[in-house]
Amino acid sequence: MNLTPGRQQGLTLISLVFVLGLIGFFTLLTLKIVPIYLDHGKVKSALEALKQMPDLQTLSEFEIRDSLTKRFNINYVYDVKQDDITVVRHGDYVKVDIEYETVVKLVGNLSALAEFHDSFEVGQK
Repeated sequence: MNLTPGRQQGLTLISLVFVLGLIGFFTLLTLKIVPIYLDHGKVKSALEALKQMPDLQTLSEFEIRDSLTKRFNINYVYDVKQDDITVVRHGDYVKVDIEYETVVKLVGNLSALAEFHDSFEVGQK
């Protein structure tokens, strides 16, 4: 008959709390950051749709900005402001540049900052 106690295995309460805290933190991080990148995908999609317009080179700067604003409103993109959009026109050459940043509060005074810069050019200088 063996009376020596068996070796116990498993997590202690402190290590279990630590593991659950890490899982919770990364879940929170994912839930806060993924929507930023989903919105950025919508911005890129709007730029690509604008680039594919056959009459883009004949549009004025106001019409290009208006087209982008309408596309952003349809897709519920609120992070891009008019000051973030730059349109350069020289004859048949058109360059549209969008540079913006998004700040999302995570917990308390901890925030995440994401910076994006997208552009395209059509025509020749």
